[in-house]
Amino acid sequence: MRQLKEMSLTVSNTPGSKLAAAPAALRLRVGKLCIAVQGTDQKELFSRATSALNDSIFIEFRLDSLAKPAAALPDLKAFLARHREVTAIATCRRKAFGGNFTGSLSSEIEILEKAATLGCHIVDLEVESAEQATRPQLARFRATLRAAGTALLISSHDFSRTRRPDGLIQTAQRIVAFEPEFVKVVSTARSLSDNLSVLRMVEDQSLNSHMVGIAMGEEGLISRVLSPRAGAVFTFASAAEGAETAPGQVSARTLLDVYRLEQLDQATRIYGVAGNPIAHSLSPLMHVTAFRRENLNAVMLPLKARSVDDLLTVIRELPLVGVAVTMPLKQEVLPHLANMDPLTAKIGACNTLRTGADGKLYGFNTDVAGVVRPLERRMKLKGARILVLGAGGAARAAVFGLVEQGAEVYVVNRTHEKAVALARKAKAHVLKQNALAKQHFDAIVNTTPCGMTGIKQQLPINEDELNASLVFDMVYTPIETPLLQLARARGLTVVSGVEMFVQQGARQFEIWTGKPAPENEMLRVVELELRRRAQS
Repeated sequence: MRQLKEMSLTVSNTPGSKLAAAPAALRLRVGKLCIAVQGTDQKELFSRATSALNDSIFIEFRLDSLAKPAAALPDLKAFLARHREVTAIATCRRKAFGGNFTGSLSSEIEILEKAATLGCHIVDLEVESAEQATRPQLARFRATLRAAGTALLISSHDFSRTRRPDGLIQTAQRIVAFEPEFVKVVSTARSLSDNLSVLRMVEDQSLNSHMVGIAMGEEGLISRVLSPRAGAVFTFASAAEGAETAPGQVSARTLLDVYRLEQLDQATRIYGVAGNPIAHSLSPLMHVTAFRRENLNAVMLPLKARSVDDLLTVIRELPLVGVAVTMPLKQEVLPHLANMDPLTAKIGACNTLRTGADGKLYGFNTDVAGVVRPLERRMKLKGARILVLGAGGAARAAVFGLVEQGAEVYVVNRTHEKAVALARKAKAHVLKQNALAKQHFDAIVNTTPCGMTGIKQQLPINEDELNASLVFDMVYTPIETPLLQLARARGLTVVSGVEMFVQQGARQFEIWTGKPAPENEMLRVVELELRRRAQS
């Protein structure tokens, strides 16, 4: 099979395109994005559908989310009459096949037939129902749809796994046997590599079918974003955060703004941020802001990587141009690098990968820039006395980076032995906690998670030990940490962890693109998003 990077098929969604091959599909207006809506009652269902119109006029109505789907059909007719621009899919999936409808096969078919006659443009029937239906029953169903000018989508959902590409293709062919206008194969991703199987299936089957292919689950995000690029007719999103109709579904606004669904094409450069957990990473939003500001055709995807081997497979076969790496992968990727910068080798951690023209991986550590850049803008680092609180991974980047700049660095950690080990390796100094009150520093850098949202651990330093001109807290959730509040109250200069996060991201952007990073824009969007999350 061809490598994914060689995929070239694009399905047109305009009249006269491949969709027009089916008579029932002539009046369809199918965009790349279908928003799936459900509700606990009819009011919620149609309220969400109305809200969805801000992002797409292609909507799937999950009638099976209602206790009495048939009772909602008059309201569905009225909604479509008010919004004639909408292309609507009606779905009434039975409980046995992943939906919520508890009625019989006959009841399901009857509801879908009525939805068609009332104005729905596509109806979704699961392949198991198609196989259970009698020939006369299926023939009457198809005749009703043809008379209404409604297209048939037949779907398969596997809520347990993703089969290999040939297995997924077999599932697609099982659907194709019924000659529907649309073929939909949905699996569940248990690894990042499962996305490759789905995308290969889409690439293969979209040559002859109007194909939709997605992997559910957090690991399946790649397929949700990139399947149209591989040849899928469309993909699915939720109307809003918290209104998802399937595991791993993202909001339409996120798919459009952060993952740039409408702009993706074969020339789009794909980046990732890898780790576990990773869903709430701010890196995609920060980097897409930079890509957009610099007019770069690029996108960044969050990659829930359970193992370094899984990540490396996706980097190689998708392929990915660059990856931001979080713990614990920062150490695990080191043996797989063709080369790394000197600081990465000294620190023993890599947070930035770049794929070279030779296909090999090159490693960098931009966490150092995240610490050094904010400080050097405020003071001369050479000869400066700087206290680093903590001795973990973040502390290593801070200590090695500041020593490299000529600073006189002191390390304090609750477990003194760890501080000694780090100081010895980095050629820094070490202090015991009880000696802090008698010392004075130019800057104090907190690398511990103390003060982070959800962390109840007490601060790593007492108020009478804040003997410095500047306090830098690498924690950025919340933006205004307890440590920074304490420092402000004493009239000290403070540096937020947001600045550290943006600066390490800016250095990544420069490594990947060779362009200066739009730091102000990156900082602005990160601060706005953090404040939005704090209020939600």
